[in-house]
Amino acid sequence: MTLAPERPTVRPAAGQAPPAGPERRRATGGPRATDVYAVLGAAAAALALTWLLFARLLPFSGTVGFVLVAYALFLGLYALLVSFDEDGPAVRDRVAGVVVRTLGLVLLAVLVFVVAFTLWEGRQALVHLNFFTEDMSLAGPLEPLGVGGVLHAVVGTLEQVGIALVLTVPAGVVCAVFLNEVPGPFARLVRTVVEAMTALPSIVAGLFVYATAVLALGMERSGLAAALALSVMMLPIVIRASDVVIRLVPGTLREASYAMGASRWRTVRHVVLPTARSGLTTAVILGTARGVGETSPVLLTAGFTAELNALPTSGAQVSLPLATFELVKSPEPTMIARGFGTAAVLMLLVLLLFVLARIAGGRGPGQLTKRQERRAAAASRADAARFADAPRPGAAPASGAARPRPATPRSTP
Repeated sequence: MTLAPERPTVRPAAGQAPPAGPERRRATGGPRATDVYAVLGAAAAALALTWLLFARLLPFSGTVGFVLVAYALFLGLYALLVSFDEDGPAVRDRVAGVVVRTLGLVLLAVLVFVVAFTLWEGRQALVHLNFFTEDMSLAGPLEPLGVGGVLHAVVGTLEQVGIALVLTVPAGVVCAVFLNEVPGPFARLVRTVVEAMTALPSIVAGLFVYATAVLALGMERSGLAAALALSVMMLPIVIRASDVVIRLVPGTLREASYAMGASRWRTVRHVVLPTARSGLTTAVILGTARGVGETSPVLLTAGFTAELNALPTSGAQVSLPLATFELVKSPEPTMIARGFGTAAVLMLLVLLLFVLARIAGGRGPGQLTKRQERRAAAASRADAARFADAPRPGAAPASGAARPRPATPRSTP
């Protein structure tokens, strides 16, 4: 029989009458009614005062000025309304919370506007199947949208970003592990250089690869040269983000691994990197986002072409950002529609790459895949069978089994 827990009894203080009914508990989760009323009242009053200032009292005009003045009045009125019920720290906390939420809504609105505007402007090109299956070799400026597409730009972007990731991810993760596991003056120098390279302009990276690989070494302007330029842009981002993530791994996990007799690099491989898997995936995503939208390094190192070139080691190769840049410069409406459609394809491609990266490496520490779970279950069953067949201590050996011979004592001189 299970007894229900007793509720604590609230005793009134000396000289105070007992409460008439049960104790009323205050809800701590979710917004309160007074907070909602304060926000709505401050917003209505701010809009009314701003309209009065712009329309009746002062010679102000403009939508941007109206919004800024209304928001400033809203913050002041909201702080005044909250101060009637709360103290100073609570008022500052509420105002800071309103400012943070407002900035988040503004960023979300800007993101939605950019995506919606791009899709709307490119809607005429996106409805044609040939836009995804053809290149621009047969499409001139006056050709209709039923001719030509961006297949050559999609192939170029995938190859260039893929080669850059192959070069960047191992080098970036190894460098981050070195910065954390081998501290010293050289590690501090490398960290300083990496932090300085995160602000490197993209045109400088393109000029560096063009001067060293194309001019000095004689490499042809191709997708491989563009991938080298993109890797220069992506490498500092991957190193810096991976360094921060590896720093967050608790030191107790390393100490436990060392206590079990593991070496430093075995600890890094089996403890540190699996624990930071999700953060390392985020580092790769940040690096990819930096390189996938670059235009000037690709223009300098890969050139521009309207034909499909699936060989990244020779010949000019175009990417989606570069194709967008070239198409929207045209005065023809069909070319502008193709440019916005190319930008929409770039956004969808980036979204697909990010989803695949999250699926591949977004598991938390300790989470196993289905194959790893089946392997661990099979190993557990094998261990259980081995333990069941092993003789128990003190039990007589089975018939026919060879008895162990007693050890011969050795005389110690």
